[in-house]
Amino acid sequence: MKVSPKKYLGQHFLIDESIAYQIVDTFSLQPDEKVLEIGPGTGILTKILLDRYGEELIMIDIDSESTVYLKKRFPKYSQNIIQGDFLSMNLGTLHEGRIGIIGNFPYNISSQIFFRILENRSKVHFVVGMVQKEVGERISAGPGSKTYGILSVLLSAFYEIEYLFTVEPGVFDPPPKVRSSVLRLKRNNTLHLPCDEAFFTRIVKLGFQNRRKTLRNALKSLNLPEEIQKLDILGKRAEQLSVKEFTELTGKIESVWKN
Repeated sequence: MKVSPKKYLGQHFLIDESIAYQIVDTFSLQPDEKVLEIGPGTGILTKILLDRYGEELIMIDIDSESTVYLKKRFPKYSQNIIQGDFLSMNLGTLHEGRIGIIGNFPYNISSQIFFRILENRSKVHFVVGMVQKEVGERISAGPGSKTYGILSVLLSAFYEIEYLFTVEPGVFDPPPKVRSSVLRLKRNNTLHLPCDEAFFTRIVKLGFQNRRKTLRNALKSLNLPEEIQKLDILGKRAEQLSVKEFTELTGKIESVWKN
């Protein structure tokens, strides 16, 4: 049985075993934790992960052809193979404790996967993911960079982010038109931000949706009080602010509104 890569699912199957080992070697698991592989495809990472983690590995793929193939290839672990959509999955049903995530993420939903990881940050402590190179650069960028954006800020508020290495198109079937990158995220010690997290997210998104404007103009729809409008920080653009500066700005706006 052969699994055909499907364009509408953004599938590009990794076929180079040395790259697969390189990816898995960057992953580590603590006792009482589970591994979740997103989009195992034809199982090139899966085989290595099963050799190392066995029953601790859970695999999820939206493609029924892929899950049927994997159950035939790894019959001993068929109960750990789920056909489903990670974006709508309740991770609490997989394991009570913490989860580490790994995968060659489908290009068309890679950003959505990271937003979902962010929503489950109390559960997901470790991530190794392969994504488009430009997505990897965007996520791992710091303040002042042209690629620094919404995901950079939101993820780095709760994770330490490392851009590990670049992967060339020729190691995939079919080869993508772009290069890929492997990222590693480790949960930091921040349990809660010192401000309303939903409002923090809103400010970050508004700032970057109008990234060429100063924050004074980008946040106009919030009708900020005059006291806030006078702050020097509003003369900056979103890409110039660190996570700490975004949280401080959010806190200042909240305190003025409360008073």
